[in-house]
Amino acid sequence: MATLASPKPFDWSDLLGRQWFLLLGIASVVLPTLYSLSQQSWSQDTGVHGPIVLATGLWLISRRLPEVPALVRPVRPLLVALGLLLAVPAYIFGRAYDFISIETAALLLALVTIAYAYVGPVVIRMMWFPILYFCFMIPVPGWLLDVVTQPLKLFVSEVVTHGLTLAGYPIARLGVTIYVASYQLLVEDACAGLNSLVSLSAIGLFYVYMLRGSNWRYSILLLALVVPIAIAANCVRVAALVLLTYHAGDAVAQGYLHNFAGMVTFTSALLFIFLIDKLLSPLRDSLARKA
Repeated sequence: MATLASPKPFDWSDLLGRQWFLLLGIASVVLPTLYSLSQQSWSQDTGVHGPIVLATGLWLISRRLPEVPALVRPVRPLLVALGLLLAVPAYIFGRAYDFISIETAALLLALVTIAYAYVGPVVIRMMWFPILYFCFMIPVPGWLLDVVTQPLKLFVSEVVTHGLTLAGYPIARLGVTIYVASYQLLVEDACAGLNSLVSLSAIGLFYVYMLRGSNWRYSILLLALVVPIAIAANCVRVAALVLLTYHAGDAVAQGYLHNFAGMVTFTSALLFIFLIDKLLSPLRDSLARKA
């Protein structure tokens, strides 16, 4: 009776020793991209979650590294070649023309392809969540940001205007511009909810994976609630800024309190996710029993 040969153990010393040139090559493309991200996306509201995703994603991978040697399997060279043929030109193009979204996405694809070449498909499937999680590091392209934020800004403006009108404030709206008393406020991208939505989705995904990952039905429900929570939190933020402008003046509302309101909004929304998770614990337990 024929016996199956056991998979060849993964030689870490080979990677860290004889393959030092590979590590040097990876560092030569990873470090410049990380620097570009720190100077562009990570220094803005839309990418403030990037360093958190990088650190926690690397931690997630490090937790599973002891399992890797036993799971190494043969790879398909065609998939490796295809991955690099897609990733390398895209990285060069993104780097050369300063398209940070293309550059980051291409780099992630190249790294996954190289990892696949060394450890095989089983390990890549095992690491599916960190790979998906790292996708939150890819900056949202400007054109997509404009397309998505415009309806969000209109919605937030309408909700705030209608709510404060019912409360008796002299307020009106024209598009995304809110008029209260003698003041005029423009609902900008940062107040539309997309920034909080991306950051909350990343952190919410990490939270669900770590604590509720075994219950996939409940995990999907909790992640779906991130969207309305982020939008509602930003409605509260805009309403608070309108009230500050009305009662304390434009200088107060647009100064330090404007940025502080953004931090408070994000923190409050995150805590609200934890609260909802606590309140929905009976439903979570019920779904766990059915599974």
